Amino acid sequence: MYTINLREDYIKLGQALKAAGLVESGVDAKFAIRDGLVKVNDQTEYQRGKKLVPGDVVEYNNNKIFIK
Repeated sequence: MYTINLREDYIKLGQALKAAGLVESGVDAKFAIRDGLVKVNDQTEYQRGKKLVPGDVVEYNNNKIFIK
């Protein structure tokens, strides 16, 4: 499990995937999200700009990111 400590109020989903190193670029994040491969709090998410706040959990490719 990866943990992202927020410096601001939120982080966008695409940025979180990049920050955790689960995708190499924003384009990779865009396609993963568009294809329905990413879940936020156990629900498939299709918005790359989805704002993540402390307590959110992202799942992608058998990896989890905890937003703290």
